[in-house]
Amino acid sequence: MSSNGATVPSGNSLELPPFSLEVQSLDLGPDIKSVGLELIDTESREPVQGGQAVEIWSAVTLALVADEPYVLDFFSHITRVAQFCSEHLIPFRMGGVRCVVLPSPNLEQLRELFARFAEESFGLRSGPAAKDPDADLEGDLSKRGLEAYKDAYRRYAFCAVCESADGWFTLLSDTLWSSEVIRRIRPAVQPFDVYLARPQ
Repeated sequence: MSSNGATVPSGNSLELPPFSLEVQSLDLGPDIKSVGLELIDTESREPVQGGQAVEIWSAVTLALVADEPYVLDFFSHITRVAQFCSEHLIPFRMGGVRCVVLPSPNLEQLRELFARFAEESFGLRSGPAAKDPDADLEGDLSKRGLEAYKDAYRRYAFCAVCESADGWFTLLSDTLWSSEVIRRIRPAVQPFDVYLARPQ
């Protein structure tokens, strides 16, 4: 059996852990560099959901941002998001017309957010630029949703589209390749029964 957090090509006939986190480069069009992370049940290949997904995605998020500043961007159901953050003492601010920005949630706060908003798509920005409000991007997020990241991600270490209900994180970055993503997240997934895979 492969060890937790091991990385071997997908399709291997060895007995594998119950969950797989597949990391691969994506083709989102010319001049857009992106990496996809897909968290699935190894046997059924269905998205992992529930408590296990919450724990894994929360740990992976902090591993990806490393020591860089980061924010989460919510652009739908913003009243519900703001109310939840107020009740759970999670700092937030309003950005643009319809964007709630959460600066650097800690691990416990990430768990709460991934659990409560598992069915929502939201965004993540990481890098020095995330320390300050980005009025242009936050205004664009209010109008275009996460499509706005395609025009802005080069200002950041990376931007990410988080769709945990579908088992997906999509990273947009000029500096993070699949190999670097795997290097960062391997220690984070070792406590879980997760197989790191590189589809071919």
